[in-house]
Amino acid sequence: MKTRPAGIGNANADWMGSLPSKLSAMPLKHIAVPGSHDSFTYWVDVHAPVGPDQKAYVKYLATMFSVLAKKVMVKWSMTQNLTFKEQLDAGIRYFDLRVSSKPGESGNEIYFIHGLFGHKVSDGLLEINSFLSRHRKEVVFLDFNHYYAMGAEHHVYLINMLQEVFGSKLCKDSAVEGITLDYLWQTKKQVIVFYHHPSAQGIPVMWPGNKIPAPWANTTEPNKLTQFLETTLKERAKQGSFHVSQAILTPRPNIVAKGLLWGLRNYLVEKNLPVIMSWVKAQKPGVEGVNIITSDFVELTDFANIVIKLNNLLISEQDCKPR
Repeated sequence: MKTRPAGIGNANADWMGSLPSKLSAMPLKHIAVPGSHDSFTYWVDVHAPVGPDQKAYVKYLATMFSVLAKKVMVKWSMTQNLTFKEQLDAGIRYFDLRVSSKPGESGNEIYFIHGLFGHKVSDGLLEINSFLSRHRKEVVFLDFNHYYAMGAEHHVYLINMLQEVFGSKLCKDSAVEGITLDYLWQTKKQVIVFYHHPSAQGIPVMWPGNKIPAPWANTTEPNKLTQFLETTLKERAKQGSFHVSQAILTPRPNIVAKGLLWGLRNYLVEKNLPVIMSWVKAQKPGVEGVNIITSDFVELTDFANIVIKLNNLLISEQDCKPR
C-alpha cells in the first residue's frame, strides 16, 4: 500500500541558501527549522512481519489476522504521506528516524520502521544525498533515535553506510554554538547525524543524542501538548543544544480501537491541527525560542512554510536593535 499526493512543489527547496546574511551568521540552534516525525513512514510493507518495536499483543493480533490486521496498522503507522524528496522540496530539514533489522533475515540490512517495516535505509539516504548534491546550501539533521533488533554488526553496517553515502558532507561533532550556516557553507558540510547509541562513540561525524533533545508529550490532547511544548522550551536555554519541539499527538490503544478504520490522520491529526498550528504560528525563534519543530503529515497544512517564515521575526528584531 502506498498512498501519497503527487507532490506539493519545491518552493522551499533552497530556503536555507536564501536566508539573509544576518541569519546565516547566527547559530543554527536559533533558527526555526521544519521537521517531520517518523519521517520515512510514507510507505510500509504489509507483507513483512510486524516490527520488533511493537508490543506483544499487537504482534499476536497481526499473527492471528495477518494482512487484515496489518492494513489497520498501516492507518496508525503512517505519519507522513510525502517521500523524502518531496519533504526536502517542501522545506523539511530535520528527519526523525527509527530503524531495525528484519529478524530472521540474513545479512545486516537495515529498514525504517514504525510498527511495520518500511524502505531500506540505504535507499532513503541515497535519496537525501541526491537532493543535497543539487542544493549545495541546504543542510539536514538526521536523528537516528530508535534502534530495534540491531546487534553490534548492524550498527557498524549503518555507521559505515552513513559515512560512505554522505562522505565529506558530514559535519563533525563540535560546539553547537559554532554551527552556523556560514560555517557549514564555508566548510561544505550539509549533514549533521545524531546517533543515539554507544556504538557511535569516538566517531567524529556521529553527534551524540544529548545535543538534540526532543521532549515527548505523549498525549492525545492538544491543550496538554501546547502546555508541554511551552514548559520544555523554557528549559532549553540551560542545555545549550539544538532543540526539537514535537508538535505531535500520540494515539493510545483505546483511541486506536475507537478509530480502528479511520487511522491516525483522520481520527487524531486533522481535527486537532488548528490548535497545534495556532501554537506554531505564535512562536519565535532565537535565544529563548523554538529551533526545530516537527509534525505529522507535514503536507496537511502549509507547515514547512509557516515554520520557515518564523525566521522573519529574527530579521525584524535585528533591524530594531540600536546601532
